[in-house]
Amino acid sequence: MTVTPKTSTDTQAYTSRRLFSRLWRDYLVKHKYWLVLALFLMIVEGSTLALLAKMLEPLFDVVFIGGDADAVWWIGGIIFGLFAVRGSTDLIKKTVLARVSQKSSTEMQTELLRHLLSLDSGFFHKNSPGALMERVQGDTLAVQGVWAVVISGIGRDFFSLAWLFAVALSIDWLWTLVAVISVPLLILPVGILQRYIRRKTQHMREQASLRSTRLDEVFHGINPIKLNQMESYQMERFERIVDRIVLAAVKTEASRAMIPSLVDIVTGLGFFCVLVIGGADIISGEKSVGQFMSFFTAMSLTFQPLRRLGGIAGTWQVAATSLERLYRLFDEKPSILQPTHSTAEIRPGNTELRLEDVHLSYGDLPALNGASFIAEAGKTTALIGASGAGKSTIFNVLTRLVEPQSGQVTLGGQAISGFTLDDLRAHFSVVSQETLLFDETIRENILLGQQNVPEDTLKTALDAAHVSDFLSNLPEGLETHAGPRGSNLSGGQRQRVAIARALLRDAPVLLLDEATSALDAQSEAAVQEALDRLSKGRTTLVIAHRLSTIQSADKIVVMDSGRVVDEGTHNELLGRGGIYADLYALQVKSETN
Repeated sequence: MTVTPKTSTDTQAYTSRRLFSRLWRDYLVKHKYWLVLALFLMIVEGSTLALLAKMLEPLFDVVFIGGDADAVWWIGGIIFGLFAVRGSTDLIKKTVLARVSQKSSTEMQTELLRHLLSLDSGFFHKNSPGALMERVQGDTLAVQGVWAVVISGIGRDFFSLAWLFAVALSIDWLWTLVAVISVPLLILPVGILQRYIRRKTQHMREQASLRSTRLDEVFHGINPIKLNQMESYQMERFERIVDRIVLAAVKTEASRAMIPSLVDIVTGLGFFCVLVIGGADIISGEKSVGQFMSFFTAMSLTFQPLRRLGGIAGTWQVAATSLERLYRLFDEKPSILQPTHSTAEIRPGNTELRLEDVHLSYGDLPALNGASFIAEAGKTTALIGASGAGKSTIFNVLTRLVEPQSGQVTLGGQAISGFTLDDLRAHFSVVSQETLLFDETIRENILLGQQNVPEDTLKTALDAAHVSDFLSNLPEGLETHAGPRGSNLSGGQRQRVAIARALLRDAPVLLLDEATSALDAQSEAAVQEALDRLSKGRTTLVIAHRLSTIQSADKIVVMDSGRVVDEGTHNELLGRGGIYADLYALQVKSETN
């Protein structure tokens, strides 16, 4: 059964409702009991404001005006208790929401990285590492606290307003109506501001991705920058980006601040109207001073919840922008199909590789144009040809890093499309010219996560790959850190670490891509000897520019413009003439000069 991935052409609008629905379903629902606890605490906290406002009525009418000195104890005790409850619930609520916020954002980061690792190589050709780092870090951090803010608004502030308006209505419905009559004036400007905030935030996040990309390129290309005296040029490019970020951030924050400011103006207008009407009622004796103070305090206490609820609109739009960018990334699906379980099975020792009329293009640029050849099991097959002939593309096709548009590719007589990607790639070890080493110890770079590897097995691989030859010169031996991209090791040392890694992997098929072309003569001799040991008993496919290193190959395949134009042994190809003979003669001439 083949799993057909979804395409990434989801054109459905990422509305606020849709975004929050996915956020709840994917991350928040698993913390629902903690959120229910936080919501309960916020309801309790929110109700204390209304009770404080209500207690002012007996405080003024019974104590201050009525003169009941004994009542001050029970009224004061209740007010103190309300403050104590409010402080305790606020502390526990913030702790709970911090837990939910941190765990859910961490889950989002790890799931996003897991998803990105499942995508095809073509995706990473179109998206720079810096931009993807900004998605994984910057965008997830941008939404980290949004649910705490939104839930606090829904829980604490919404219920605070509800209870405060209930107190106000219990005193005088007309005063309450006058106080909120201008609130509808906020609807249109707030709607316009929300759209503006989202647009500016989108621009700011895009510029932040460019900033990360620029930093990634600068730090990885630091030596060429220095050698070409490009420091000022790179600084100017970086400054232009950060200036745009600053401008967008200032405009966004100004727009977000404008919403609470509008709430302030509308609230002030409501207070003015209540003072005019309420003052007349107090003077005429229709209402008591305690009632007016209770009402006035209740309405005053609505001021901060209203401002926070108004600010939530802007906060949500900022987070919604990052959420949209994240979910568009989650909606990307692998384009290479694979079965849920491998339907192909290889007999031991049968690791023959076969390509039949394989065509592949990158957009409009053809890379393979009907390539066909056989790499026999247990033998060494070399691929030669000019740059762009399609040699490295064949390696990518064999390991399904890319998918040909047509043709047949088999391993051990089985179509490689019948394997899961994990099962297929378990058959290959790859040693390339540009060896990727991680900023970990040499031991970790060789083991690559393998557990319980016996020390004698590891030592055998180190000796066979000639890694043992230079370990004694390193400060901490096998525990020495390789440095960023293996910068603490020489080119030859990095290659030998990669060969030791391949020996431990012990895969039946070996792919060697220009493994010695960038090395000096001494390093090349050591690495070549290690490669010879590694290739024994394995089906080996070699890409090499130095024809002297492949003269002993069982078969040499000559490629040109994505096609196989000749094949045979070294002597057979020399005898026939053609591209191989011309290349060989050219290299012999250059080496003798």
